[in-house]
Amino acid sequence: MAYVNTKEILDKANKEFYAVPAFNINNLEFFHAIVEGAVEERAPLIIETSEGAIKYAGNGDPFRGAKFFVDLVKGYAESVDIPISLHLDHGKNFSFIVAAIKAGYTSVMIDASEFPFEENVERTAEIVKIAHAAGVSVEAELGRLKGVEDNVSVDERDAVLVNPDEAGRFVELTGVDFLAPAIGTSHGAFKFKGEAKLDFERLKKVKELTGLPLVLHGASSVPEDLVELANQHGAKIEGAKGVPPEMLKEAVRYGINKVNTDTDLRIAFVAGLRKSLADDPAQFDPRKYLKLGKEYVKKVVKERLRFLGAAGKA
Repeated sequence: MAYVNTKEILDKANKEFYAVPAFNINNLEFFHAIVEGAVEERAPLIIETSEGAIKYAGNGDPFRGAKFFVDLVKGYAESVDIPISLHLDHGKNFSFIVAAIKAGYTSVMIDASEFPFEENVERTAEIVKIAHAAGVSVEAELGRLKGVEDNVSVDERDAVLVNPDEAGRFVELTGVDFLAPAIGTSHGAFKFKGEAKLDFERLKKVKELTGLPLVLHGASSVPEDLVELANQHGAKIEGAKGVPPEMLKEAVRYGINKVNTDTDLRIAFVAGLRKSLADDPAQFDPRKYLKLGKEYVKKVVKERLRFLGAAGKA
């Protein structure tokens, strides 16, 4: 259909009360699996890359890596009948953010959440000015991604989670297009020692005060069946725990419109790859032994598009 601005996809999701998963890509197999899954589910698609992926694709050169992904995603978007956007995830280095903007990404994230509020505002506003001049939308983050469980104190929660009042001021001062508020998730496969606990009341207040499409980072569910399969074939992913799908659905009801997904895809791919290599040790054609991992990634993509409400929205 088209290579579109991420804001276009998320504004629609915000108005119609669903969420679009944003899938990180690392290689061609991930990309094909994600696009195929979204096309089959008739869903809008947000593809994102980390700074690490850009560096990897460009063999160390940020612009070369960013241009590689733009050429890949934009060219493919013109050949399918769903809208696709390309987003820079967790941009922390100015050179990578500017490289993504110059190369043609449709949105970038400036993650200055580790700095004090005033410095976060200053750094974010600078990127917004540059990006908006190029027609690129901007995501920012408030609070810190640190899994929060039931047994932590109020002070501990307030120290890491988003302050809703600050969120309202932040949006006014920076002009960001979508916001990632920290409400209790964390990155990786080991998010919680006990039961997951997300602060939905805090999320609700941020939504009321900003009205923007909101983003949930650290939101992989870490499917137990895929972890078990990977471990059966030599992986060591013990004690992994993610955010249950039902909890993600509730987050959508309170205003989340973009749900970042990376760890689930990696686990799915590793499970398929390890199984393929174990089942057929004589195989040395990567196109063949990578195939099962790709199929598992596609399965995760389709399931996520469905339960977040994006399926059928293209």
